[in-house]
Amino acid sequence: MTRIVFIVLVVAFGALLTAHVTLAVGLVRRAPRWHALVALVVAPLAPWWGWQAHMRIRGALWVTAAAVYAVALTFSLRS
Repeated sequence: MTRIVFIVLVVAFGALLTAHVTLAVGLVRRAPRWHALVALVVAPLAPWWGWQAHMRIRGALWVTAAAVYAVALTFSLRS
């Protein structure tokens, strides 16, 4: 069980990191460009501004990956 939680934790973190970077790159390509820089520092703003910039799939993937990561982290801390 511990290995499964670890694998889910690593995959979810990788997906979250990938979604975050792709959102930031997408925000750089749209005005205002400063959203991308702020979204890199203040992570929860990335899916919000991504959603507003019509990057709905990227934003949904970010939120889903963050939720899966949070659940896996909770399970790993209880084990």
